[in-house]
Parts: sequence; structure tokens; C-alpha cells
Amino acid sequence: MLNSRLERELLLAYVLDVSRTFLYAASERTISLQQEAQFMQLIARRQQGEPMAYLMGVKEFWSLPLQISKAVLIPRPETELLVELALALIPEKNSSVRVLDLGTGSGAIALALAAERKNWEIMAVDQSEAALQIAVQNAKKLAITNVSFHKSDWFAELPAIGHSKSQAFTIIISNPPYIELNDPHLTQTDIQYEPKEALISGPDGLEDIRQIIAVAPEYLAPKGWLMLEHGFTQSESVKHLMKMQGLVEIQAFTDLSGLPRVVIGRMP
Repeated sequence: MLNSRLERELLLAYVLDVSRTFLYAASERTISLQQEAQFMQLIARRQQGEPMAYLMGVKEFWSLPLQISKAVLIPRPETELLVELALALIPEKNSSVRVLDLGTGSGAIALALAAERKNWEIMAVDQSEAALQIAVQNAKKLAITNVSFHKSDWFAELPAIGHSKSQAFTIIISNPPYIELNDPHLTQTDIQYEPKEALISGPDGLEDIRQIIAVAPEYLAPKGWLMLEHGFTQSESVKHLMKMQGLVEIQAFTDLSGLPRVVIGRMP
């Protein structure tokens, strides 16, 4: 539902293509019938619970304005923890870093890392053509050139690394689907508007995480890191899965709300 005067102002500024500050400076300005109709339509959609990011087509992540559509998950502040941890793991002076962002969606994680580390080589993949189109447009708009985008269902369409460890990745990072199939939040909150394939991962929410952890060691360089966001009840399961695959230095991290949010592990 529409939550505040702020949201009304943001929607009106969006319709008029002006800043919120301009609304106050030009409070006597009249709007056209077409603009009024568009504004009222957006108000009605918001009152039905549709997220602001989809109404306005943009969401900020890591201070980057990202184009958003219903083809992609809305980037969330909690996911910035992945970016913070990845940047902390590898010194900026290191010029031989290769990163794989699995399930890139809008490109949020890949583009945030690329903006901070222009010498990193980042590959971002997604199984959705529509999502990749959004991610590519975001890269172009932000003039970020050190990310390449590829269609792949996790690792399925990526070339095998084999013994060519020069092509292996220093970091594999992902915010995969991790919501349980019958989670009631899927119909009770804003996420009902988001793409289900980016949210749901089997009866226990761990199907995609299991698949990623099982295959990731084949693509990681020695001493390389696997970094996964997960649901707040899944930390112990993710740590166990990484341990079973031989990863070491497994660590869990909490988000700003104090909830378990990310697990990382390193190849021996």
C-alpha cells in the first residue's frame, strides 16, 4: 500500500521528470491531464502493494542507480554485504582477479564490484534473457566496461575450466534464490510481484545453493572464494554444504539487522 507522503512526492516527481526539490520550488505548476492520469494510475498500483522500484523503474544499489523491471529481483541493501566482503577479501592493487557473479539479475553485484575495482575482470551470468538485457543496459548507462554478460543456467553454459587454472575464478559470488516453495511471504508481501524463479528454490529453499556449492570448486582458482547470500535460517546448512565440498576458512556474516545473511568459504 501507499506508505507515505514521500512516496506520493517521488511518484509525482517521476511523472513530471523533475526532482522532489523542484516540486516545492514550483508548487503552483499545473500538470496535464495525461500526467494526472499517469500519476493516479501509479498511486493505484502502489496501493495494491506493487513495489516503488517497479513503478519508477529504478533502484539504487551501492549508490548506483540501476534500471529495474519485473524481469529482475529488486536489489536490496542486505545484498551490499556481499559487495563489502568481496572488496575486503582482495586488495585493490591485485590486477589478476577474475570474478563470476551467478544469477546477476539487474547486474547489481557485478556492477558494484566493477565500479570499485576497475582492474577486475568480472563475468556475470543469468538464465534469463530479459534480465541480461536489463543488466547490459545498466552497464552501458553507468559506463562500466569491465563486466561481460552471458546467458547460463548457473555453470551449465560456461566453458569447463579443467586444468586451465588461468581461467579459473578468484571469487564466485551469488545471491541465488533461497526461499522455500511454500513460504507464506510469497503471497503476503511486495515480493509477490518479483520473478518467482529469482526467489524460490525447492521445498527447503536450498536447491540452487546445493547446486552452486557442488560445482563451484571446479571453477575456483586455488585459494579462491565462494560467497553466497542465503536466508536467515540457512547459515548452518550452507556452512555444512561448503565443508562437505572441501572448502576451508568457512565464515558466516550477519547483515545490518543482525540476521545471518552470507557464508563464504575458500578453496584449499
